[in-house]
Amino acid sequence: MRRLARLREVSGRWLDLEERVKTAAGLLALAMEAGDAEMAAQVAAEAPGLAAEAEERELDAVLAGEYDDRGAVIAVHAGAGGADSQDWAEMLLRMFTRWAQGRGYGASLLDLSPGEEAGVKSATLEVAGAFAYGYAKAERGVHRLVRLSPFDAGHARHTSFALVEVLPEAEGDVDVAIDPDDLTIDTFKASGAGGQHVQKNSTAVRITHAPSGLVVSCQNERSQLQNKETALRILRSRLMELELERQAKERAWLKGEHIAAGWGNQIRSYVLHPYKMVKDHRTGVESANPDEVLGGGLEPFIRAYLRASVGAEGGTE
Repeated sequence: MRRLARLREVSGRWLDLEERVKTAAGLLALAMEAGDAEMAAQVAAEAPGLAAEAEERELDAVLAGEYDDRGAVIAVHAGAGGADSQDWAEMLLRMFTRWAQGRGYGASLLDLSPGEEAGVKSATLEVAGAFAYGYAKAERGVHRLVRLSPFDAGHARHTSFALVEVLPEAEGDVDVAIDPDDLTIDTFKASGAGGQHVQKNSTAVRITHAPSGLVVSCQNERSQLQNKETALRILRSRLMELELERQAKERAWLKGEHIAAGWGNQIRSYVLHPYKMVKDHRTGVESANPDEVLGGGLEPFIRAYLRASVGAEGGTE
């Protein structure tokens, strides 16, 4: 139902844009036919906004990864740099929160470990909205800050690092569906120590799950039905454990290999002194207004990353 709601939201945006473009085209045709320069100018003034929205919808369309349309979980961890890095991690947390709110996403703080002197050691932010993960994944990596330290009595220039992890939202609890056709159920006589028969009837149950190869047996209950129900519960628990292990491996793959939050690993640098500049080292995109970027203005960097990813791979992650 969540996925259906997101798809309806996305299709609704496309249909709304289509209707507005048709309306603008119709008004422009009428203006040209009537020679109404004022109406034509009004319609032309709307064109840049429509073009920008069309570009936004195109980016939605290229986010075709398995998890791209989900919400996101953004984790920020302070790296090398002590109090400065912990303050930097808090600045990044605020930046992502404002970015999410600016896009109309919901932003909820799930966990926060405060710094010893200032800032945060780590924090986890949940971003709810269609394609939040598809966009936010552009931010994972090491972020580097260069500034005059407010924690240094001499106000010397310091370099701080923070690691950003981005994961797709997990949808629902782990649920294991067992197809009865995948089960082979055998019954046998329960036996006790020394091979003595505890029951004369075949009350013990052995269940084999073909897809996983798991075999579960139960003979402790008095009736065959009770043993079968108990064996099924055990089987479900073991299948759930396997699913959790699979998901853990998948999350590790999504996070990528461990990257130290330090020199040489940064994806983006934010320089506040001796000059003002934000530069993404993957795409070369720059901004001379760090305050705007730190206030949530991440769109140019995210768009460039997504376009570069599509161009390099012929698709998205």
